[in-house]
Amino acid sequence: MTATKIKRMGILSSGGDASGINPCIRAAVRTAITKNVEVMGIYEGFDGLIRGEMEELRARDVGGILQRGGTFLRTARCPEFKTKKGQREALRELNESEIDGLIVIGGDGSMHGAHALAGYDFPVVGAPASIDNDIYGTEMSIGVDTALNTIMEAVDKLRDTASSHQRAFLVETMGRGCGYLAVQVGIVCGAEMIIVPEEEATIDEVAEVLENAYARGKNSAIVVVAEGAKLKCSEIAAELNARDIGFETRVTILGHVPRGGSPTAFDRMLASRLGVRAVELLLDGKTDVMVGLQDGAIVGTPLEEVISRKQSPNPRYFEIARMISR
Repeated sequence: MTATKIKRMGILSSGGDASGINPCIRAAVRTAITKNVEVMGIYEGFDGLIRGEMEELRARDVGGILQRGGTFLRTARCPEFKTKKGQREALRELNESEIDGLIVIGGDGSMHGAHALAGYDFPVVGAPASIDNDIYGTEMSIGVDTALNTIMEAVDKLRDTASSHQRAFLVETMGRGCGYLAVQVGIVCGAEMIIVPEEEATIDEVAEVLENAYARGKNSAIVVVAEGAKLKCSEIAAELNARDIGFETRVTILGHVPRGGSPTAFDRMLASRLGVRAVELLLDGKTDVMVGLQDGAIVGTPLEEVISRKQSPNPRYFEIARMISR
């Protein structure tokens, strides 16, 4: 496909939200307008696409969203789009709306959806947004830095109250299948232990770590637990409180808090660069690719490669966490 064939493009955000999606939308819309391409904003992801929930976005329509968390286009899960029937309905809606190309912002499921549409010879470019940072093809996804800073602030505050009462806090972060957030926060917040899906741990090991921390004279302890870990916070706390480990144990579940909030400077810049490059690739005739950050540059990776692999936390981080948590 040549650049001259794209007269109108669509843009949507799908799956879980992440701070920084709005700056990505803003950058993509204004880049396209600069290149004389109309932009249709599609509401509520692939579900909204199937229902035809869209409207034209102009430069002023994306003004004032740079600092806002979430996505003003809203997002939704769409089981129907996983079926051939749903995909054909979406493709029909795109054609009837005279949309020539599509940018999809989201996580792993969204990239699978983008790849499915590209399989119908429809031009699609993806942009990664997932606080788990488990999408292959990019060193950082939109929303990761903001989530890390949010969790870090929460854990620092918990450390204050833990020190006042000589308590151990079990802090559950998001990370259903990936422990990236837990590992990073565990290091920067000086957690005594990190529990993630990638590495198994036992309650006896947790008890030993906390007992040793108490014996060494520590007046508080933090254990960061990814939600996808086999050991659950409630289970750990109940067992530890039944033992004499020195610390009284409390549980804090952060839930969806890390997904919200004004995006950091890093996320705003990353999202803007990804949005600009996504439009450039689409107008250059590229399709079935995802833009991502690699060695400081924004490059495209085939979506087939993106969805067939997972990015896992660097094992070196686990080693670092263990060495400096004493």
